[in-house]
Amino acid sequence: MLIPMQRLVRQFPLTITGILHVGAHECEELKDYQAVGIEVGKTYWVEAMPEKVAWCKNRYGEKLHINQAVIDETDGKEVTFNVTNNGESSSILEFGSHAVNHPHVHVVGKMAMTTTRLDTLIERERIPIEHLNFINLDIQGVELRALKSMEKYLPHVKYIYTEVNSEEVYKGCNLIGEMDTYLQQFGFKRVAQHIYTEYGWGDAFYIKY
Repeated sequence: MLIPMQRLVRQFPLTITGILHVGAHECEELKDYQAVGIEVGKTYWVEAMPEKVAWCKNRYGEKLHINQAVIDETDGKEVTFNVTNNGESSSILEFGSHAVNHPHVHVVGKMAMTTTRLDTLIERERIPIEHLNFINLDIQGVELRALKSMEKYLPHVKYIYTEVNSEEVYKGCNLIGEMDTYLQQFGFKRVAQHIYTEYGWGDAFYIKY
């Protein structure tokens, strides 16, 4: 997280009841959540890559709630998932400026996968969204699509931490202005950001007022 959880908790009067984290990778943020008092069982993780899901289950045990899904705005869409050598840059989108700005990262494999909406996953897996008021999104250019796919559950959400793009880092990715405009409809305001302007991406934090 480019904006540390501990900084957010100090800077804003956050009351976090639980977390939905989309784009788990290896659950690197788990220690950050625990540092601000969020128990392992109060975070629900979603990860696209099956081997990462298996790794996380093996590493953290039964207390970890994690589901495998490729999140998008449409259920059942056949997509090509681009797997990168660093893992965390993997996406259903192809590289845009990412290829120029991070030449050491490249696609090493492609997987045929099927997409799932977040509301579908929430209902299928009985994820207790009514108790998860903090959303963290890190899915390489598809963050706004993910939010739109769970729009009916946004009334339960108070805080959104998300990766954002100020340029087309991935082809067809949404830009930060689009994220701002969409979330304003639901009472969210961007209150913090850490953007690498030279790379065109970063993180932003929104609070519902």
